[in-house]
Amino acid sequence: MSNTEFKPRAWLAADVAQDDSWILRMTPQEVEGFDAALAHARTVGKPLLAMTLEDFPLPAASRAVLDRAIAATQGRWGMCLVKGFPVDRWSEADTRLAYWGMGLHMGVGRTQNRASEIINDVRDVGASYKVKGGRGYNTNAGLDFHQDSCDVVALLCRRTAKSGGTSKVISSIALRDEVQRQRPELIPVLQQDWYHSYQGTQDPVQPPFYRCPIFGDDPQHFCARSNRKNTDAAQRDFDEVPRLSTAQKEALDLFDQLMPSDRLCYSMELEQGDLQLLNNYVTLHSRTPFEDFEEPDQKRHLLRLWLAVPSSQPLPPQWEEYYGDVRAGAVRGGVRGSAITQEFLAYEERHAKALGMQWRPWRPLVVREPAAAE
Repeated sequence: MSNTEFKPRAWLAADVAQDDSWILRMTPQEVEGFDAALAHARTVGKPLLAMTLEDFPLPAASRAVLDRAIAATQGRWGMCLVKGFPVDRWSEADTRLAYWGMGLHMGVGRTQNRASEIINDVRDVGASYKVKGGRGYNTNAGLDFHQDSCDVVALLCRRTAKSGGTSKVISSIALRDEVQRQRPELIPVLQQDWYHSYQGTQDPVQPPFYRCPIFGDDPQHFCARSNRKNTDAAQRDFDEVPRLSTAQKEALDLFDQLMPSDRLCYSMELEQGDLQLLNNYVTLHSRTPFEDFEEPDQKRHLLRLWLAVPSSQPLPPQWEEYYGDVRAGAVRGGVRGSAITQEFLAYEERHAKALGMQWRPWRPLVVREPAAAE
Protein backbone atom coordinates (compact mmCIF):
# COMPACT_ATOMS: atom_id res chain seq x y z
CA MET A 1 0.00 0.00 0.00
CA SER A 2 1.11 3.54 -0.64
CA ASN A 3 1.67 6.02 2.14
CA THR A 4 -1.63 7.69 1.27
CA GLU A 5 -3.42 4.66 2.70
CA PHE A 6 -2.10 5.69 6.11
CA LYS A 7 -3.09 9.35 5.93
CA PRO A 8 -6.57 10.84 6.24
CA ARG A 9 -8.24 11.55 2.90
CA ALA A 10 -11.44 13.24 1.87
CA TRP A 11 -14.49 11.00 1.78
CA LEU A 12 -18.13 11.44 0.88
CA ALA A 13 -21.12 9.78 2.52
CA ALA A 14 -21.42 7.32 -0.37
CA ASP A 15 -17.79 6.21 0.11
CA VAL A 16 -18.37 5.33 3.75
CA ALA A 17 -21.60 3.51 2.96
CA GLN A 18 -19.84 1.32 0.37
CA ASP A 19 -16.70 0.45 2.37
CA ASP A 20 -17.03 -0.72 5.98
CA SER A 21 -13.31 -1.19 6.60
CA TRP A 22 -13.65 1.48 9.32
CA ILE A 23 -15.84 -0.90 11.38
CA LEU A 24 -14.20 -3.50 13.68
CA ARG A 25 -16.35 -6.36 14.99
CA MET A 26 -14.78 -8.08 17.96
CA THR A 27 -14.47 -11.84 18.31
CA PRO A 28 -15.57 -13.64 21.51
CA GLN A 29 -11.88 -14.13 22.39
CA GLU A 30 -11.21 -10.38 22.10
CA VAL A 31 -14.24 -9.57 24.26
CA GLU A 32 -13.09 -12.08 26.90
CA GLY A 33 -9.83 -10.17 27.19
CA PHE A 34 -11.68 -7.01 28.23
CA ASP A 35 -13.71 -9.00 30.77
CA ALA A 36 -10.51 -10.42 32.26
CA ALA A 37 -8.83 -7.01 32.46
CA LEU A 38 -11.92 -5.57 34.15
CA ALA A 39 -11.95 -8.38 36.71
CA HIS A 40 -8.31 -7.63 37.53
CA ALA A 41 -8.91 -3.87 37.76
CA ARG A 42 -11.74 -4.47 40.24
CA THR A 43 -9.38 -6.39 42.54
CA VAL A 44 -6.80 -3.60 42.38
CA GLY A 45 -9.37 -1.03 43.46
CA LYS A 46 -7.37 2.08 42.59
CA PRO A 47 -8.85 5.51 41.83
CA LEU A 48 -8.96 6.03 38.06
CA LEU A 49 -6.16 8.61 38.02
CA ALA A 50 -3.86 6.29 39.97
CA MET A 51 -4.27 3.40 37.54
CA THR A 52 -1.48 2.26 35.23
CA LEU A 53 -1.42 0.00 32.19
CA GLU A 54 -0.58 -2.91 34.47
CA ASP A 55 -3.84 -2.40 36.36
CA PHE A 56 -5.86 -3.13 33.20
CA PRO A 57 -3.82 -5.96 31.65
CA LEU A 58 -5.16 -6.73 28.18
CA PRO A 59 -4.19 -9.90 26.30
CA ALA A 60 -2.47 -9.28 22.96
CA ALA A 61 -5.60 -9.89 20.87
CA SER A 62 -7.70 -7.40 22.84
CA ARG A 63 -4.93 -4.82 22.95
CA ALA A 64 -4.63 -5.15 19.16
CA VAL A 65 -8.29 -4.13 18.79
CA LEU A 66 -7.56 -0.79 20.46
CA ASP A 67 -4.33 -0.36 18.50
CA ARG A 68 -6.18 -0.91 15.22
CA ALA A 69 -8.95 1.46 16.27
CA ILE A 70 -6.57 4.34 17.04
CA ALA A 71 -4.60 3.64 13.85
CA ALA A 72 -7.87 3.88 11.88
CA THR A 73 -8.54 7.35 13.28
CA GLN A 74 -5.20 8.53 11.93
CA GLY A 75 -5.65 6.82 8.55
CA ARG A 76 -7.92 6.86 5.50
CA TRP A 77 -11.26 7.53 7.19
CA GLY A 78 -10.26 9.47 10.30
CA MET A 79 -12.69 7.36 12.32
CA CYS A 80 -13.44 3.88 13.62
CA LEU A 81 -16.42 2.00 15.06
CA VAL A 82 -15.64 -0.95 17.35
CA LYS A 83 -18.62 -3.23 17.99
CA GLY A 84 -19.23 -5.75 20.75
CA PHE A 85 -18.30 -4.37 24.19
CA PRO A 86 -20.45 -6.28 26.74
CA VAL A 87 -21.99 -3.22 28.40
CA ASP A 88 -25.31 -5.05 28.65
CA ARG A 89 -23.86 -7.19 31.43
CA TRP A 90 -21.41 -4.67 32.89
CA SER A 91 -22.79 -2.40 35.60
CA GLU A 92 -22.46 1.34 35.08
CA ALA A 93 -19.55 1.42 37.53
CA ASP A 94 -17.86 -1.51 35.78
CA THR A 95 -18.38 0.13 32.39
CA ARG A 96 -16.73 3.30 33.66
CA LEU A 97 -13.78 1.35 35.09
CA ALA A 98 -13.34 -0.74 31.95
CA TYR A 99 -13.60 2.31 29.72
CA TRP A 100 -10.92 4.19 31.63
CA GLY A 101 -8.73 1.08 31.49
CA MET A 102 -9.21 0.89 27.73
CA GLY A 103 -8.36 4.56 27.47
CA LEU A 104 -5.04 3.96 29.22
CA HIS A 105 -4.03 1.75 26.31
CA MET A 106 -5.10 4.30 23.69
CA GLY A 107 -3.76 7.62 24.94
CA VAL A 108 -3.67 10.23 27.69
CA GLY A 109 -7.10 11.35 28.90
CA ARG A 110 -7.92 15.05 28.83
CA THR A 111 -10.20 17.13 31.05
CA GLN A 112 -13.47 18.02 29.33
CA ASN A 113 -15.48 20.69 31.12
CA ARG A 114 -15.68 23.41 33.75
CA ALA A 115 -15.47 20.74 36.48
CA SER A 116 -12.26 19.30 34.90
CA GLU A 117 -13.82 15.83 34.58
CA ILE A 118 -11.92 13.06 32.80
CA ILE A 119 -14.95 10.95 31.77
CA ASN A 120 -18.14 12.69 30.72
CA ASP A 121 -21.57 11.11 30.88
CA VAL A 122 -23.37 11.97 27.67
CA ARG A 123 -26.99 11.93 28.75
CA ASP A 124 -29.88 14.35 29.13
CA VAL A 125 -29.99 15.99 32.54
CA GLY A 126 -32.34 18.74 31.45
CA ALA A 127 -29.65 21.29 30.53
CA SER A 128 -29.87 23.75 27.62
CA TYR A 129 -27.63 23.79 24.57
CA LYS A 130 -27.69 27.18 22.82
CA VAL A 131 -27.36 29.40 25.89
CA LYS A 132 -24.39 31.18 27.45
CA GLY A 133 -22.07 28.45 28.73
CA GLY A 134 -24.25 25.74 27.19
CA ARG A 135 -22.76 22.37 26.19
CA GLY A 136 -24.47 19.66 24.16
CA TYR A 137 -23.50 16.48 25.99
CA ASN A 138 -25.95 16.96 28.90
CA THR A 139 -29.02 17.77 26.78
CA ASN A 140 -31.31 15.90 24.38
CA ALA A 141 -30.87 18.58 21.72
CA GLY A 142 -29.71 18.17 18.18
CA LEU A 143 -26.17 19.52 17.91
CA ASP A 144 -24.38 21.76 15.44
CA PHE A 145 -21.55 20.13 13.52
CA HIS A 146 -18.40 20.54 15.58
CA GLN A 147 -15.27 18.74 16.73
CA ASP A 148 -14.20 18.04 20.29
CA SER A 149 -11.10 19.59 21.83
CA CYS A 150 -8.63 16.72 21.55
CA ASP A 151 -6.88 14.41 19.10
CA VAL A 152 -9.52 11.67 19.33
CA VAL A 153 -12.97 11.68 20.92
CA ALA A 154 -14.21 8.24 21.99
CA LEU A 155 -17.87 7.50 22.73
CA LEU A 156 -18.91 4.20 24.30
CA CYS A 157 -22.64 3.53 23.93
CA ARG A 158 -24.11 2.03 27.11
CA ARG A 159 -27.81 2.71 26.45
CA THR A 160 -29.57 3.90 23.29
CA ALA A 161 -32.44 6.39 23.12
CA LYS A 162 -36.09 5.46 22.62
CA SER A 163 -35.80 7.31 19.31
CA GLY A 164 -33.37 9.71 17.67
CA GLY A 165 -29.81 10.49 18.72
CA THR A 166 -28.44 9.52 15.31
CA SER A 167 -24.72 10.24 14.96
CA LYS A 168 -23.68 12.28 11.92
CA VAL A 169 -20.11 12.58 10.67
CA ILE A 170 -18.46 14.42 7.79
CA SER A 171 -14.93 14.62 6.46
CA SER A 172 -13.63 18.12 7.09
CA ILE A 173 -11.16 17.53 4.24
CA ALA A 174 -14.12 16.96 1.91
CA LEU A 175 -15.74 20.09 3.35
CA ARG A 176 -12.60 22.07 2.52
CA ASP A 177 -12.60 20.63 -1.00
CA GLU A 178 -16.24 21.63 -1.52
CA VAL A 179 -15.58 25.18 -0.31
CA GLN A 180 -12.61 25.30 -2.69
CA ARG A 181 -14.88 24.22 -5.54
CA GLN A 182 -17.76 26.60 -4.80
CA ARG A 183 -16.14 29.63 -3.15
CA PRO A 184 -12.34 29.43 -3.45
CA GLU A 185 -11.95 33.02 -2.25
CA LEU A 186 -13.22 31.90 1.20
CA ILE A 187 -10.31 29.50 1.83
CA PRO A 188 -7.89 32.28 2.94
CA VAL A 189 -10.69 33.70 5.11
CA LEU A 190 -11.09 30.35 6.87
CA GLN A 191 -7.31 30.20 7.44
CA GLN A 192 -7.30 33.53 9.32
CA ASP A 193 -7.61 33.84 13.10
CA TRP A 194 -11.19 33.47 14.31
CA TYR A 195 -12.43 34.14 17.85
CA HIS A 196 -14.40 31.51 19.76
CA SER A 197 -15.91 31.34 23.25
CA TYR A 198 -14.60 28.81 25.78
CA GLN A 199 -18.19 28.57 27.09
CA GLY A 200 -16.79 28.90 30.61
CA THR A 201 -14.46 25.90 30.39
CA GLN A 202 -11.16 27.80 30.44
CA ASP A 203 -8.64 27.85 33.28
CA PRO A 204 -9.29 30.85 35.55
CA VAL A 205 -6.09 32.53 34.31
CA GLN A 206 -7.19 32.39 30.66
CA PRO A 207 -9.44 34.84 28.83
CA PRO A 208 -12.98 33.59 28.20
CA PHE A 209 -12.33 33.35 24.45
CA TYR A 210 -9.50 32.14 22.22
CA ARG A 211 -8.20 32.54 18.68
CA CYS A 212 -7.97 29.66 16.23
CA PRO A 213 -8.34 29.43 12.45
CA ILE A 214 -11.10 27.18 11.11
CA PHE A 215 -8.84 25.60 8.46
CA GLY A 216 -5.15 24.94 8.86
CA ASP A 217 -2.78 25.94 6.06
CA ASP A 218 -0.27 23.05 6.27
CA PRO A 219 -0.34 21.24 2.90
CA GLN A 220 0.90 18.01 4.47
CA HIS A 221 -1.29 17.78 7.58
CA PHE A 222 -4.77 19.19 7.14
CA CYS A 223 -6.74 20.19 10.23
CA ALA A 224 -10.01 21.97 10.87
CA ARG A 225 -11.74 23.41 13.91
CA SER A 226 -15.32 24.67 13.58
CA ASN A 227 -18.18 25.12 16.03
CA ARG A 228 -20.55 27.89 14.98
CA LYS A 229 -22.25 27.96 18.38
CA ASN A 230 -19.00 28.96 20.09
CA THR A 231 -18.07 31.43 17.35
CA ASP A 232 -21.47 33.10 17.61
CA ALA A 233 -21.20 33.09 21.43
CA ALA A 234 -17.93 35.04 21.25
CA GLN A 235 -19.71 37.66 19.14
CA ARG A 236 -22.66 37.78 21.53
CA ASP A 237 -20.84 37.78 24.87
CA PHE A 238 -17.58 39.71 24.37
CA ASP A 239 -17.53 43.26 23.04
CA GLU A 240 -13.74 43.22 22.75
CA VAL A 241 -13.83 40.41 20.16
CA PRO A 242 -13.58 41.77 16.58
CA ARG A 243 -16.87 41.60 14.68
CA LEU A 244 -17.22 38.98 11.96
CA SER A 245 -16.60 40.28 8.46
CA THR A 246 -19.08 39.78 5.64
CA ALA A 247 -16.82 37.10 4.17
CA GLN A 248 -16.63 35.27 7.52
CA LYS A 249 -20.41 35.26 7.84
CA GLU A 250 -20.70 33.95 4.30
CA ALA A 251 -18.23 31.16 5.12
CA LEU A 252 -20.25 30.08 8.17
CA ASP A 253 -23.48 30.17 6.17
CA LEU A 254 -21.89 28.05 3.45
CA PHE A 255 -20.81 25.54 6.12
CA ASP A 256 -24.39 25.38 7.39
CA GLN A 257 -25.52 24.56 3.87
CA LEU A 258 -22.82 21.99 3.07
CA MET A 259 -22.31 20.06 6.31
CA PRO A 260 -25.74 18.40 6.65
CA SER A 261 -25.98 17.67 2.92
CA ASP A 262 -26.56 14.07 1.77
CA ARG A 263 -23.36 14.34 -0.24
CA LEU A 264 -21.07 15.02 2.74
CA CYS A 265 -22.93 13.76 5.81
CA TYR A 266 -22.87 10.09 6.83
CA SER A 267 -25.39 8.99 9.48
CA MET A 268 -24.84 6.05 11.81
CA GLU A 269 -26.90 4.60 14.65
CA LEU A 270 -24.69 3.83 17.64
CA GLU A 271 -25.84 0.53 19.13
CA GLN A 272 -25.37 -0.75 22.66
CA GLY A 273 -21.73 -1.85 23.03
CA ASP A 274 -20.43 0.32 20.18
CA LEU A 275 -17.29 2.44 20.60
CA GLN A 276 -17.04 5.33 18.15
CA LEU A 277 -13.67 7.05 17.73
CA LEU A 278 -13.23 10.23 15.68
CA ASN A 279 -10.11 12.17 14.68
CA ASN A 280 -11.16 15.72 15.49
CA TYR A 281 -8.80 17.35 12.97
CA VAL A 282 -10.27 15.62 9.90
CA THR A 283 -13.90 14.96 10.89
CA LEU A 284 -16.79 17.02 12.21
CA HIS A 285 -19.75 15.44 13.96
CA SER A 286 -23.24 16.17 15.21
CA ARG A 287 -26.33 14.27 16.32
CA THR A 288 -30.07 14.51 15.92
CA PRO A 289 -32.40 15.30 18.87
CA PHE A 290 -33.57 12.27 20.82
CA GLU A 291 -36.45 11.06 22.95
CA ASP A 292 -35.63 9.06 26.08
CA PHE A 293 -37.26 6.15 27.86
CA GLU A 294 -38.96 6.93 31.17
CA GLU A 295 -37.04 4.35 33.26
CA PRO A 296 -33.79 5.92 34.59
CA ASP A 297 -31.50 3.03 33.67
CA GLN A 298 -32.98 2.76 30.18
CA LYS A 299 -32.22 6.37 29.27
CA ARG A 300 -29.67 7.12 26.55
CA HIS A 301 -26.20 7.02 28.08
CA LEU A 302 -22.81 7.24 26.43
CA LEU A 303 -19.45 7.64 28.13
CA ARG A 304 -16.99 10.07 26.54
CA LEU A 305 -13.22 10.16 26.65
CA TRP A 306 -11.06 12.88 25.15
CA LEU A 307 -7.66 11.44 24.26
CA ALA A 308 -4.25 12.72 23.24
CA VAL A 309 -2.76 9.84 21.23
CA PRO A 310 0.86 8.90 20.50
CA SER A 311 0.34 8.79 16.71
CA SER A 312 -1.21 12.27 16.39
CA GLN A 313 -0.24 14.68 13.62
CA PRO A 314 1.52 18.03 14.09
CA LEU A 315 -0.72 21.10 14.25
CA PRO A 316 -0.11 24.59 12.82
CA PRO A 317 1.49 27.15 15.17
CA GLN A 318 -1.80 29.10 15.37
CA TRP A 319 -3.41 26.11 17.11
CA GLU A 320 -1.09 26.37 20.14
CA GLU A 321 -3.20 28.96 21.97
CA TYR A 322 -6.06 26.46 22.26
CA TYR A 323 -4.34 23.05 22.25
CA GLY A 324 -1.31 23.94 24.34
CA ASP A 325 1.16 21.93 22.24
CA VAL A 326 1.35 21.51 18.46
CA ARG A 327 4.06 18.82 18.27
CA ALA A 328 3.15 15.46 16.74
CA GLY A 329 2.50 12.83 19.40
CA ALA A 330 2.35 15.39 22.22
CA VAL A 331 0.00 15.46 25.19
CA ARG A 332 -2.36 18.31 24.28
CA GLY A 333 -5.95 19.42 24.05
CA GLY A 334 -8.80 19.24 26.49
CA VAL A 335 -10.21 22.21 28.37
CA ARG A 336 -8.69 22.96 31.75
CA GLY A 337 -11.79 23.97 33.67
CA SER A 338 -11.54 25.17 37.26
CA ALA A 339 -10.77 21.96 39.16
CA ILE A 340 -7.46 20.54 37.91
CA THR A 341 -6.00 18.40 40.71
CA GLN A 342 -2.50 17.30 41.61
CA GLU A 343 -3.68 13.73 41.00
CA PHE A 344 -4.53 14.61 37.39
CA LEU A 345 -1.21 16.38 36.83
CA ALA A 346 0.69 13.38 38.22
CA TYR A 347 -1.32 10.99 36.03
CA GLU A 348 -0.73 13.10 32.95
CA GLU A 349 3.05 13.18 33.35
CA ARG A 350 3.34 9.53 34.40
CA HIS A 351 1.14 8.19 31.63
CA ALA A 352 2.74 10.32 28.93
CA LYS A 353 6.05 8.69 29.87
CA ALA A 354 4.48 5.22 29.83
CA LEU A 355 3.21 5.78 26.27
CA GLY A 356 6.39 7.51 25.05
CA MET A 357 4.56 10.76 24.31
CA GLN A 358 5.98 14.26 24.31
CA TRP A 359 4.85 16.15 27.40
CA ARG A 360 5.51 19.46 29.07
CA PRO A 361 3.77 21.18 31.99
CA TRP A 362 0.78 23.22 30.87
CA ARG A 363 1.28 26.95 30.50
CA PRO A 364 -1.26 29.37 29.06
CA LEU A 365 -0.11 31.12 25.89
CA VAL A 366 -2.54 33.96 26.62
CA VAL A 367 -3.65 35.13 30.08
CA ARG A 368 -6.48 37.39 31.17
CA GLU A 369 -5.91 41.08 31.58
CA PRO A 370 -5.64 41.84 35.32
CA ALA A 371 -8.70 44.12 35.23
CA ALA A 372 -10.80 41.35 33.66
CA ALA A 373 -9.77 38.87 36.33
CA GLU A 374 -10.93 41.02 39.25
